[in-house]
Amino acid sequence: MSVVTRLKGFNFFYFAMFALFLSFLPIYSAEVGVSGTHIGFILGMGSLISIFAQPLWGMVSDKTRTIKKVLLLLLLSSILVGTLLFQANQIWSLITLVALMNVFFLPTDPLVESLNFQTSQREKVNYGSVRMFGALGYACVSLTAGYALKLWGMDSLSWIFFGAGCLALLLALGLSDVQASASRPSLHHLKDFFRQSHTWIFFLIVLIVAIPHKMNDTFIGLYMEELGGDVQLTGMSWFVMTITETIMFAFVSRIIKPGKEAVWMTVAAGFYALRFLLSSMIATPYGLVALQVFQALTFVLFYVGALQYLYRIVPEQWKSTGQTVLTATFFGVSGIIGSTVGGWLIDEYGGAFLYRGMGLFALLGLALGIYLARKPAAGV
Repeated sequence: MSVVTRLKGFNFFYFAMFALFLSFLPIYSAEVGVSGTHIGFILGMGSLISIFAQPLWGMVSDKTRTIKKVLLLLLLSSILVGTLLFQANQIWSLITLVALMNVFFLPTDPLVESLNFQTSQREKVNYGSVRMFGALGYACVSLTAGYALKLWGMDSLSWIFFGAGCLALLLALGLSDVQASASRPSLHHLKDFFRQSHTWIFFLIVLIVAIPHKMNDTFIGLYMEELGGDVQLTGMSWFVMTITETIMFAFVSRIIKPGKEAVWMTVAAGFYALRFLLSSMIATPYGLVALQVFQALTFVLFYVGALQYLYRIVPEQWKSTGQTVLTATFFGVSGIIGSTVGGWLIDEYGGAFLYRGMGLFALLGLALGIYLARKPAAGV
């Protein structure tokens, strides 16, 4: 099996694990009696932990100049903790295990993306052609897990996660390592990077757009139930999201050209606003499922644009750290705000109100994106 083929297979099962953790944890928590407010608190607490854990593991990777060894350690720990998480039925055990998942599992994402990006460059293949298999794994498991949980019950979620994790780990063992940089990291270069104004504007836009994105990830299942849907339709929603991701990942490198990343981030912010405002007006669960086709024009365009923009401006020897800061912002800081505030809003005012606010917040990201697109990054 070639390195690229193995990497594609690893992406499939790795992102299948993410689908199970991110998509079904709120539903599992509600099944064992946790309220929407408490679900938001648990996920927000986890996001707070990931803010510190993700850059920490990124710096460990940069300092040791290896991604694979750090990734294998975190992946093994995540499989064990995740299997226990989906067997927990007390709020204290959920809090503890979600915290541990944010220490071990969430920090793997930027390492995997660095591995994907650098291996693609080394093997001279399209990054999107590798990453699309991650989206495909997310899509397939989101759909099949919804049916499996309806057939076998929530108890089966633990063993489905364990199986996907073991397959991902086996494929990861055969991957080739990549170094974060050929030169040794210098804290001086990292400090200079974070002192530049365009760096802060970039990360602010990422945060503002990521907050409604994380709210949708966390609460689409609860909003689906509010509209009269069930766990099967929630799985179908994630399938639609991720299958459209898969298609877009195959073509995104042809769309986002060097120097135009900020423009496409801005376009994606506009699509986010449209997506969430339409979701707030929808009256049926099937309509909410249909609106998830926007995922290709929102998440893929925005995240790949942000990733490519970051790789243009971050110092060469701090790529893994830069990637982890991006991930901590997109999935960590935004998760604290999105989960805690979103949980309270959906409990007090309902899903339609929540999605209306998400749409307005995305419009703010659109406005800042226009500013970033017109402001050239110094030294790029």
